[in-house]
Amino acid sequence: RPWTSNDDRRAGLTAWLDHYNLDRHHLGIRGKTPIDRINNGRGQYS
Repeated sequence: RPWTSNDDRRAGLTAWLDHYNLDRHHLGIRGKTPIDRINNGRGQYS
């Protein structure tokens, strides 16, 4: 996807990283999300 500005790109990256690390289940780690693989990940994520 072409971005119209660096600010748009940055906002899109933040949303994608949140989805990838917090919501997307990964088959390589038995269907868990990356944040759920670490100790207290959701409690420390900001």
